[in-house]
Amino acid sequence: MDLQWALEDAGIDAVTARNCPEAMDAIKNKSVDGAILDVNLGKGQTCENAAMELHRLGLPFILNTGDLDRSGELLRRINAPVVAKPTPSELVVERLLAVAAERGANQSRIDI
Repeated sequence: MDLQWALEDAGIDAVTARNCPEAMDAIKNKSVDGAILDVNLGKGQTCENAAMELHRLGLPFILNTGDLDRSGELLRRINAPVVAKPTPSELVVERLLAVAAERGANQSRIDI
């Protein structure tokens, strides 16, 4: 919720997804222009499919994780900027905006 508020404070409409299938739906429906993805989603699920689709589409995203050790191989495969947890939400949003600016992306709708 803090990330959602930080995004809204930055003038960005946040689209939330509780799991990878919901994130994939948002991506397929073109309702996001970038994303902040949590790597480990619980119950053995990861954000890998969503990350790979965002990468394929050229949309900016960052990975936000508190489990760098166990996520190492996945992080290398995804090859995206990582912001380790805990990091203040405002700094996470700043990092995503920096990545988006590097790519010249529309920064109005971000998936968290």
